[in-house]
Amino acid sequence: MSEKKLYRSNDKKMIAGVCGGLAEYFGLDVTLVRVVYVLLSLFTAFAGVLAYIILLIIMPQK
Repeated sequence: MSEKKLYRSNDKKMIAGVCGGLAEYFGLDVTLVRVVYVLLSLFTAFAGVLAYIILLIIMPQK
């Protein structure tokens, strides 16, 4: 059984690779993850920004 690990993406088109890493981990399109992130941030009074910063700190670089 292969063990999946959550890492930030190394793609240079991203700010920190958090959304890209989540997309790779769950097997989703990175654009979909980014759109969902932006919508959640807007509708939750920017709580997504705090979540992004926390994930940036705890997710290791690949």
